[in-house]
Amino acid sequence: MPAPIPLKDHAKEHRLVNKRLLACGMLVLCVTCALVARMYFLQVVQFDYHSTISENNRVHVLPLPPARGLIYDRNGMVLADNRPSYNLTITRERATDLKGELDAIVTLLHLPTEDRASFDKALKQARHPFVPVTLFYQLTEEQIAVLAVNQFRLAGVDVEAQFVRHYPLGPHFAHSVGYVGRINEKESKTLDSVEYRGTQSIGKTGIERFYEAQLHGQVGYEEVETNAQGRVLRVLKHTDPIPGKNIVLSLDVHLQEAAERALGDRRGSVVALDPETGEVLAMVSKPSFDPNLFVTGISFKAYAALRDSLDRPLFNRALRGRYAPGSTIKPEVAIAGLDSGVVTAQTRVFDPGYYQLPNFDHKYRNWNHSGDGWVDMDAAIMRSNDTYFYDLAHKLGIDRLHDYMAEFRLGQKVSLDMFEESAGLMPSQAWKRATRRQPWFPGETVILGIGQGYMQVTPLQLAQATALIANKGVWNRPHLARSIDGVPPVDRNPMPDIILKDPRDWELVNHGMQRVMHDPRGIARAAAAGAQYRIAGKSGTAQVVAIKQGERYNRLKISERNRDNALFVGFAPAEHPQIVISVMIENGEAGGRVAGPVVREIMDAWLLDQHGHLKPQYAAPGKKSDKPHV
Repeated sequence: MPAPIPLKDHAKEHRLVNKRLLACGMLVLCVTCALVARMYFLQVVQFDYHSTISENNRVHVLPLPPARGLIYDRNGMVLADNRPSYNLTITRERATDLKGELDAIVTLLHLPTEDRASFDKALKQARHPFVPVTLFYQLTEEQIAVLAVNQFRLAGVDVEAQFVRHYPLGPHFAHSVGYVGRINEKESKTLDSVEYRGTQSIGKTGIERFYEAQLHGQVGYEEVETNAQGRVLRVLKHTDPIPGKNIVLSLDVHLQEAAERALGDRRGSVVALDPETGEVLAMVSKPSFDPNLFVTGISFKAYAALRDSLDRPLFNRALRGRYAPGSTIKPEVAIAGLDSGVVTAQTRVFDPGYYQLPNFDHKYRNWNHSGDGWVDMDAAIMRSNDTYFYDLAHKLGIDRLHDYMAEFRLGQKVSLDMFEESAGLMPSQAWKRATRRQPWFPGETVILGIGQGYMQVTPLQLAQATALIANKGVWNRPHLARSIDGVPPVDRNPMPDIILKDPRDWELVNHGMQRVMHDPRGIARAAAAGAQYRIAGKSGTAQVVAIKQGERYNRLKISERNRDNALFVGFAPAEHPQIVISVMIENGEAGGRVAGPVVREIMDAWLLDQHGHLKPQYAAPGKKSDKPHV
């Protein structure tokens, strides 16, 4: 008999279905609650965070670099300005194939392989996101057209109009104004990342570097909305940049050009100062170079040519050149002798053509080997008598001589705003013990009296020491900036004036320097011939290589670059000085004959009008100007 078929239990099935439905409903409810909770967390709890991220994907803050301040000479002629340039830039975040695009740019523009390496170097420098990097400056119209046609291949690549520094007078002020250059990796680590966002260059030398903070200005910003490709759709907010401050220098273009003409093609330097204010009227270092080469990045070949040149055009001789001053420091040595009481104006020394220390056989030669006979202070300066100053230095001793020269800041920095200035060297017993581990010898003091030996000074220091003679000890530190945005410079560390026991000693030395130029026996009388004003001057001829005892200088036996340096310092008009000049000509040999006429030519350019007559303001004593105060 077949088994009975069980009846369906509808009640049980109903309970099972209900349980399953309830489980599903609970599951759906839990998932819904989880989703709602997650949405609440994302949209309410983390609203600020996610809205900021979203906004950053859509809105970007772009820097607006400030226009760099302009630099003028004292008469308003532009020495450094900004010129528009179409430059090639790339934004890394927008590029789809960075390496391929850079290779394509080099190919399209027919650039040398060294430019490809510079692209990589520029992109490696630290920067903010979405800030474009300038790859190439001053695109030609043809290059712009090629890039426009191939724009579809170059995502993130743009041609932007930017301002680039320009020096309209080129080499004339390369060593004083200096130049800007592209910010390197080392500099980028020390600069304010906010202030220099979007800025491609920074002052490297000269005024451009010293007054970088004033010339740079303050960066501005733009908030822009972009699409998915990074293209700017609209500007949401704009903050204008604040341009850098304009600087007026004390330099005079016409005097600078006159100084360069007077110096000619010779290697050397010229520094001209206004003794009443300390303003630098001209500063020449020759040979020079074109600073525009460095603004957007100089090529390796061009830089190597400048760097390796025997004439050292990159070397600022006026500020960094350290030279034996020769006889140009005899006026300062005379002041030391008079003020210390070692000698008087009437003290006489017999000159047979040489000088000997007591109990020593060595002869220290006078330039005039036949000797000048009996000479006093006035005649010794006029004739640049070495024997007199050998004897004076020996009587002073190295300690007193060092201390007096220190008051003139010889061998020390003197400028207010020239960071490249070298300190030079004024030796002392302590210096020699510390550096040479040797005692000081009497003969070293003797030759120091005529500016030879260990002593090294810069042409700027020579000019300043001469300005102190002209100014009777009143200190005005040399400076290039005449005003910054209309405000004169501030000397926060003014030097104390040189106070002599008898102020008439200044006049004694001044008179001797006038006789150098105007006395029939004056050592540089030819340079002052026909002058419409009185000149006080002092020549100097400094050895580059030593000459053995008993031998005479023979230029034919010495290579050109080992011949004596020619120096000259002077001021005019002698009664009320308006200009002080120091000239140094490397291997020029004769200070009075070679450097003296250079000084005269520059003085004429400053003191005479276009008709060759003395300007009225220099015919009588001028009104003294105040030096910068704190």
